[in-house]
Amino acid sequence: MADHYEVLGVSRDASQDDIKKAYRRLARQLHPDVNPGDDAAERFKLVTHAYDVLSDAEQRRRYDMGDSGGFGGGGAAGFGGFGDIFDTFFGGGGGGGARTRPRSRAERGQDALVRVTLDLGEVVFGAHRDLEVDTAVICETCEGGCCQPGTSPVTCDICHGSGHVQRTVRSLIGNVVTNQPCATCQGHGTTIPYPCATCQGQGRVRARRTVSVDIPAGVETGLRLQLPGSGEVGPAGGPNGDLYLEVTVEPHDIFSRDGDDLLATLDVSMTDAILGTTTTIDALDGPVDLELRAGVQAGDVLTIKGRGITPLRGHQRGDLRVGVHVVTPTRLDHKERALIEEFAKKTKAPAPHLAEFQQGLFAKLRDRFRNG
Repeated sequence: MADHYEVLGVSRDASQDDIKKAYRRLARQLHPDVNPGDDAAERFKLVTHAYDVLSDAEQRRRYDMGDSGGFGGGGAAGFGGFGDIFDTFFGGGGGGGARTRPRSRAERGQDALVRVTLDLGEVVFGAHRDLEVDTAVICETCEGGCCQPGTSPVTCDICHGSGHVQRTVRSLIGNVVTNQPCATCQGHGTTIPYPCATCQGQGRVRARRTVSVDIPAGVETGLRLQLPGSGEVGPAGGPNGDLYLEVTVEPHDIFSRDGDDLLATLDVSMTDAILGTTTTIDALDGPVDLELRAGVQAGDVLTIKGRGITPLRGHQRGDLRVGVHVVTPTRLDHKERALIEEFAKKTKAPAPHLAEFQQGLFAKLRDRFRNG
């Protein structure tokens, strides 16, 4: 049997591109529809088989190691070209089955991922973002057609528009005719003689575009939002993929989040804790009046209904829960100390003594926050 490299006219160290180009050139010359001679038909079979072997990395490796490279790749592993035979008998060969239709150039574009950072205030009600995305967009020159304006794809002169070519494979049961994707047009059924100069025949180019996004309330770090059809446009103007937004919420200096509730700690002076007071605190969405009853204790939790976060799926906002931290003065002048001592005498406060173990303030606040 003739050497496959000699049949294709390439060197033994030829690249896959060189092998493909050599096959295309010879196929155009020897295809039976172009050159009906018997000699041309035989040479076409040899060229096609040589390409089948050398275009497959594993078959080429075995051939270079001394395998005969017979039809189907030779040797026990590839004997008889069973894959092609199965294609023939189970829908892949001849007769206009699904695999014999030309392959569309237009394909779905890839999905894209964009990361967006929000502050906690934007999580309460949601946010709007105009995002700059570097992605593939449809080529304005050819409008996704891949051809230079004024030109169009032409029917492949090898497969005549079917996208496939018939090949005869010798097997244990005799000669079997199979359909294979046309190597000249890559199965599309057409070729593009004059590709668009802007997109090099891809039908799309890289560009920056703006995507306007309304981010719902209640999102949290790690959540991904899907925007169908906002990803990359596909080759040849194919449908867009999807765009995914991955959310990161920045930590807040004062407020933290517990589900749909907001948590904060309020520093209260000893006198305000004893006498009670009314104060105004700044919540994430505006001021809130807060009343402290007389005798409020460190670790008490005050709940302000409906001033938390709007849930991702729902409308009832969570609560703002404020833990009380009583601040004990550390520096007193003589007059202040005298007043405190007089107060202590009148209240007859008990002397320090052992009592049931009490966990720390922040641990108590954490448990009270969680337990409501």
